[in-house]
Amino acid sequence: MRRTILTLLLGWVTSITFAQIHEVGIFLGGSNFIGDIGTTNYVYPNKVAGGLVYKYNLNPRIALRGNYTFLPISGIDADSDNLFRKQRAFSFSNNVHELSAGLEFNFFDYNIRVREQSFTPYILAQVGAFNYKSPKSSNSGVTTFSNSFSVSVPLGIGIKGRITDHLAFAFESAVRLTFKDDLDFTTEKIARLNIGGNGNDFYTFTGFSIVYTFGRPACYGDLE
Repeated sequence: MRRTILTLLLGWVTSITFAQIHEVGIFLGGSNFIGDIGTTNYVYPNKVAGGLVYKYNLNPRIALRGNYTFLPISGIDADSDNLFRKQRAFSFSNNVHELSAGLEFNFFDYNIRVREQSFTPYILAQVGAFNYKSPKSSNSGVTTFSNSFSVSVPLGIGIKGRITDHLAFAFESAVRLTFKDDLDFTTEKIARLNIGGNGNDFYTFTGFSIVYTFGRPACYGDLE
């Protein structure tokens, strides 16, 4: 009995070890902001954004994923469909640097070395930390800005597929939920910057990625 358990355990550990697939790549696309200034479109890329991604495939359905993303964000009331915002005519721009990690879940078994399994839609769920500029009030009454850090929750959906045996592409759109309301420099803590609001700010990324896969072996099943 013990021999059987040890054999099964060894086989399980060995299968995990040899099923490892690594993916590293870059992504490029656009970002947009949803908050108290500018448009209220959920997916409206208007700034060039990009970053780096790493994935560790646990099995054909689930991958651990980490990424760094640079996301410029801006808002211009003149571009809004809201008449009040148009007349108010506020604007802002900020830069977000984000590190995030989480899970990527494939709807189908995914393996770019097997053509029948080389394409799948997927969903993304992560937790991130991001850096941005936030307003601070000085004793002189002049508003200054400083680096601030906070937490984000990236949630998204995408599709990915094979280019070659070691290259794959993906198209993805993901929203970053935040717990801050001052990414657009509006805040109730400073009277002249308290313009009211509709809750916490959030921002999105929509774009393409190219990744290189490697590992021993490069797939979960029999190689073609």
